[in-house]
Amino acid sequence: MLHDQEIPASGDFSLTLNVSSPEQTLALGRSVAGLLKGGEIILLYGPLGAGKTCFSQGLCSGLKVIEEVVSPTFTLVNTYSGAPWVVHHLDFFRVEPDHILDDIGVPDILDEVFSGRAVALIEWPEPILHALGPAEPRVELLALPGETPEERIWHLRGVPEIPEPWIRLFTDFSASSSATLE
Repeated sequence: MLHDQEIPASGDFSLTLNVSSPEQTLALGRSVAGLLKGGEIILLYGPLGAGKTCFSQGLCSGLKVIEEVVSPTFTLVNTYSGAPWVVHHLDFFRVEPDHILDDIGVPDILDEVFSGRAVALIEWPEPILHALGPAEPRVELLALPGETPEERIWHLRGVPEIPEPWIRLFTDFSASSSATLE
């Protein structure tokens, strides 16, 4: 790994959802888009290739983003015009955990999110945790490879708690995912 960031343990998350394909990961992201009200911070954990960007592509699709959604590993921040919110997609894989993020506009991004005008998707989020503080509301997802090359196991937790619609989505997703894929 190029950095000191650690992936949290799956046991630290309270809900789990297995998806069997990248298409279902996209569908999960689109379903999450339907839960958003603006102002959400979504932290995405997982090893390289676990599906974080695929999930982000689905979420952006659900928010009517028309630009190509790609991992911001080298740019650090990609901003997309969605409907009705702007989506800030950040990736701190190449950033040291104690790096000050003011130089890439993180305070302005957080102000826009906190005002409800945007949502933030943050991959490899450890460097931003100090800016959020321990009690700042957020949803955290951990994606891990499953038993087959296509399977992913998504783990969910919330700070200070998981919003009820997210609990319902994780509980009911397998029954509705085939309809979401069509």
